[in-house]
Amino acid sequence: AAMPGLLLGDEAPNFEADTTQGRIRFHDFLGDSWGILFSHPRDFTPVCTTELGRAAKLAAEFSKRNVKMIALSIDSVQDHLSWCKVQGWGGVQGDLALLPCSKGQRRHPYRTLHRLGATNLTSQKTQSGKVFIFGPDKKLKLSILYPATTGRNFDEILRVVDSLQLTAYKKVATPVDWKPGDSVMVVPTLPDEEAKKLFPKGVFTKDLPSGKKYLRYTPQP
Repeated sequence: AAMPGLLLGDEAPNFEADTTQGRIRFHDFLGDSWGILFSHPRDFTPVCTTELGRAAKLAAEFSKRNVKMIALSIDSVQDHLSWCKVQGWGGVQGDLALLPCSKGQRRHPYRTLHRLGATNLTSQKTQSGKVFIFGPDKKLKLSILYPATTGRNFDEILRVVDSLQLTAYKKVATPVDWKPGDSVMVVPTLPDEEAKKLFPKGVFTKDLPSGKKYLRYTPQP
């Protein structure tokens, strides 16, 4: 049987839904931006309260990277709005849309969102926090699944956005534990001569016991 949910490279479902920013169609909501869709169990739960608070604090960082954020839960738009008020997130709604996924709601996006593997939100056993990152081409670039008891790491989410954006436009990959500003790796498919032209800051190889020269690095372009 096929695994449920989106696979990397799949196109985001173009669902239509009511959110705290009004009615949206997902592809139009993303426009030319990158997008992050978080699923979380429900409003007023401790772990996701800390997560959405952090998302609100980092809104400017995501905006600087041309990333739009949307959070999906089982609560109603009205619940979301009162939750934002309780959290004192006056301006958050401009940066983070909250999307209900309630089975009983008229014209809900439930079926479409099944493809995101987000329909287990109501089951206590399987409640989880998912992170989906979409590119401007509406394709899934990365997904991470956390159990509901482990809060998501937003420093890591920002780091992977930086890596995804850099590697989407340059012929490089980011090595283990890479952070913005660190050296990056030249992709293996790029011949040495071309790499030298493409990366004027220089290409250097790491010495390996085998003597092979395939670990090629260059300062971040």
